[in-house]
Amino acid sequence: MTPGDRVTSGDRVTPKGRPDSSTLRVGDRLAERSYEPTNVSLFLYNAAIWNAHRIHYDERYTREVEKHPGVVIDGPLQGDWLTQAVKEWMVGGDSMLEFEYSNRRACHLGDRLTVSGEIAEIDAETQEITLGLWVKTEDGEVTTPGRAIVRLGPREPSSAVPGGGETDSE
Repeated sequence: MTPGDRVTSGDRVTPKGRPDSSTLRVGDRLAERSYEPTNVSLFLYNAAIWNAHRIHYDERYTREVEKHPGVVIDGPLQGDWLTQAVKEWMVGGDSMLEFEYSNRRACHLGDRLTVSGEIAEIDAETQEITLGLWVKTEDGEVTTPGRAIVRLGPREPSSAVPGGGETDSE
């Protein structure tokens, strides 16, 4: 198991994916993931979302016209990374009810960014978990904070058939 496949909480180390709901605690961390986009990955991402803004692929234009220090890493891409962190933490029948993020500082090609989060709040009655999320630079500066609310579901897939009936096991 590599560090990217683990969640740490104090002295506990748990495989990727959330632990059983009875053991969740405020402060438990999501798996950490690092990203260092390339010109090619940014170009492909922007092609996929139909974003032709040159600051995401044309270094000369970005520096000379827009006055950025380098090619800008898309804000929505960082939001996608945060969503992936939550989805990797979720299991079985969990549902993401809310998700939000805010890009606070531009990140540029060559930046090594780390995505993670932690449990900020647990509502035992509704089985809803509030996660604080972030994208950080190598020096620990949070550039993109976020938040998600996840409703916990069963860890194993339900035997219920969509539409209301139960499966017949005989």
